Amino acid sequence: MSTSAPTVVVTGASTGIGRAIVEHLASRDVRVVAAVRDLSTVVDHPLVSGVRLDVTSADEARAAADVVRDRVGPGGLHGLVNNAGIAVGGPLEFVELDEVRRQLEVNVIGQVGVTQAFLPLLRTRSEGGGRPRIVFTSSIGGTVAAPFIGPYAASKHALNGLAESWRRELMPWGIGVSTLAPATVSTPIWDKAEVDVDAVVESLPPEARGYYGEAIAGMQKIVAGAEAAGIAPSKVAEAAHHALFSRRPKAEYVIGTEAKVMAGASAVLPFRVFDRLVQSQMKA
Repeated sequence: MSTSAPTVVVTGASTGIGRAIVEHLASRDVRVVAAVRDLSTVVDHPLVSGVRLDVTSADEARAAADVVRDRVGPGGLHGLVNNAGIAVGGPLEFVELDEVRRQLEVNVIGQVGVTQAFLPLLRTRSEGGGRPRIVFTSSIGGTVAAPFIGPYAASKHALNGLAESWRRELMPWGIGVSTLAPATVSTPIWDKAEVDVDAVVESLPPEARGYYGEAIAGMQKIVAGAEAAGIAPSKVAEAAHHALFSRRPKAEYVIGTEAKVMAGASAVLPFRVFDRLVQSQMKA
């Protein structure tokens, strides 16, 4: 692998947004290392290579960084896209604590561990005169928390806070940090979210069904239609490319009309009005 050509590592690159980012970057002559749990899922392209990574394992993150160091050489790493993530859903009153921990372990703690492992390679790029970048795939759920995706929304709120802190901490080295905040994206993560909600519904005691039954049914309809109605992953990939290579990257990329409307409405409407608006959408 060339030591001078820009190289970007993308986690969670086997499907959905991550895969779209890999394909988009490779089509624009960027060398990409797809960090995945299963190497058989790596995009088949001359500019794409794979590295095994479970983001919840600090040891695997360090090992992956060592592999990438050998591939990029003294030129260092241009970019890291922290995209790996899961979605846990259900009424917070009844979500198992182990599921909440799993949500935060993947979407928050794992992102910290991966970024820590790769930061030395990004700093090397900076010291050589480059303008390295870190991109976190967040969500409009990190700004507006919908009902029944509390663990997921909490993880994205936390991720936004980490990105904001890191952006300011890394300014002395010229390492840019951005977040991507799409609304519903047409990716398999929403299939996973639907499965999680269904599993929670099946395990709910009768009293819980009485409390949340109608609202959960409404949420299930929203989730069921999310993939068909969502924005294309390619739109998120375009934003990621801008964050990685533009001279003036944005701190946050709010992607899609739905996300912009939600962010705008939550910012200007009184919280009671906005809460009622959200509640009205949950009718089955």
